[in-house]
Amino acid sequence: MAATSEEAVAQAKAQDAAPGPTEIRSQLVRTELLKAGVWLGVALLIGVCIVLIQPILLIFAGIVMASMLDGGTRLLGRILPIARGWRLLIVCLSLVAFLIWTVMFAGSQIADQAAALQTVVMGQVERIAAWASEHGMGEFQLDTKTITDNMAGTFGRVTAAVGTVLGGLTSLVMILVLGVFIAIEPRLYERGVAWMLPIKARENFYITTARMGFTLRRLMAGRLLGMAVEGVGTWLACMAVGIPMAALMGLLTGLLAFIPNIGAIVSGVLLVLVGFSAGTDTGLWAIAIYFIVQTVDGYLIVPMVAKQTVDLAPALVLGAQILFGALLGIMGLFLADPIVAMIKVALEREAERNAGAGQAKAAARP
Repeated sequence: MAATSEEAVAQAKAQDAAPGPTEIRSQLVRTELLKAGVWLGVALLIGVCIVLIQPILLIFAGIVMASMLDGGTRLLGRILPIARGWRLLIVCLSLVAFLIWTVMFAGSQIADQAAALQTVVMGQVERIAAWASEHGMGEFQLDTKTITDNMAGTFGRVTAAVGTVLGGLTSLVMILVLGVFIAIEPRLYERGVAWMLPIKARENFYITTARMGFTLRRLMAGRLLGMAVEGVGTWLACMAVGIPMAALMGLLTGLLAFIPNIGAIVSGVLLVLVGFSAGTDTGLWAIAIYFIVQTVDGYLIVPMVAKQTVDLAPALVLGAQILFGALLGIMGLFLADPIVAMIKVALEREAERNAGAGQAKAAARP
């Protein structure tokens, strides 16, 4: 009886040590399965990014907003030696006060002008279409819905929700809140991301993010300066020569200045259309104002900013705007420039690391 028990225990141990039907003993098969799992994980990650592209863009927009708030806080620290939290509070309150002042003192005027802008622009477009038809260029049937649908198709439909009024306001609030939270303690989130990386990669991560933050702050500071110069300059010049809807033209020009290349073209077309609606002389003045404002921005502000930040080729930025606008919608169009700048900083850092590693290997050779 005891022998039978010992035999049963031995058989059980032998059975436990034997490979099961699901165990893969071949090293080649295990290696190939591991590779397949990695590729499957990459494919799933890409799919998740495609599905969640709108939240990802909102998060990046929040980072851009945080860089602007952080830049204002650092700039204020040069003249006010107080704690960072108080400086950030002053910057946020100044932003809120400016928005309230804009709504209270210019909101009604801009709203009235915005209501008339669509009628004026569509009237001018219909005149151009009629002129083209008279000169044998074909028949054009244009209306507001057709133009809106074409623009939506051009800028993509991935972020179509941002195009609605409610979606745009909701997204703006989320971007502002996220930007404030990140600007309060940026090092906290930086350390959190670095904690998920291997220890040997953390130093390079800190260096890269520091350069990205510096570049993004300078890039956004130059962008805000250009928006202010173009917006205020266009508003004052339109008032001086009698172009209708001067306040709205200044506001649109300033906002569209955030988008290099494409923003200038769109604001210029709107300005010329509104100018010619008041007469030929006013339209010529509108053309002159456009070229003067764009010359000041292109030959003074942009080169000054490029010296302090990453110098992006205009064709590269325009190509990225077309690509991101078609794939990611209006949010991708707005964020194309910062995204390209961050990618360039990361690539420059990687090239610097590779060059340093090559020099170290060359020095170590006998």
